[in-house]
Amino acid sequence: MPKPSPPPEFPLSPWVVRQTLRHLWQGDVIAYPTEAVFGIGCDPLDGEAVARILEMKRRPMDKGLILVASELSQLEAYTNPLSSAQRKQVSDTWPGPVTWIMPCPDEVPVWLRGHHNSLAVRVSAHPAVQQICRAFGGPIVSTSANLAGRPPARSPLGVRRSLRDQVDYIVHAPLGGAERPTQIRVLDSGKVLRD
Repeated sequence: MPKPSPPPEFPLSPWVVRQTLRHLWQGDVIAYPTEAVFGIGCDPLDGEAVARILEMKRRPMDKGLILVASELSQLEAYTNPLSSAQRKQVSDTWPGPVTWIMPCPDEVPVWLRGHHNSLAVRVSAHPAVQQICRAFGGPIVSTSANLAGRPPARSPLGVRRSLRDQVDYIVHAPLGGAERPTQIRVLDSGKVLRD
């Protein structure tokens, strides 16, 4: 039996980026590597695609979701303006494995923020996430690739085992090397919700 080929090196090939964008633009759900686990995501403004993610994970909408981006400017339409002190606070942790809960405008869709007036956002340091968001021109939804309450997938095979054939496209690239999912902090209070 032939040895499996190693995962592709960064950056993602132009073909993989084109395939990923095509799926995002047509309202599909993609799976992709993050700092510690595989995530699933979609265009955050596509309510039907987000509903599919919530249904496949069996996750209630009221909890809200995380958006990942390649740079802070991609998140500005989704969050309230930051003071210079707040901007420094988040910039000191980004790009990196820290998710911040930030106040958000009322116009942010309820399918993203749940029953909150805030939104979870992160500028990822993972090269594949950076490349996808840069090519997409904005953030994408990011939630772990697993059923709610189950361990997150750490490989493309794990995504398939956990979510069967519900994911439309999997970006094959290695994880970022972190052992645990990202820390979650509240911007206003600095409180750590997940360490």
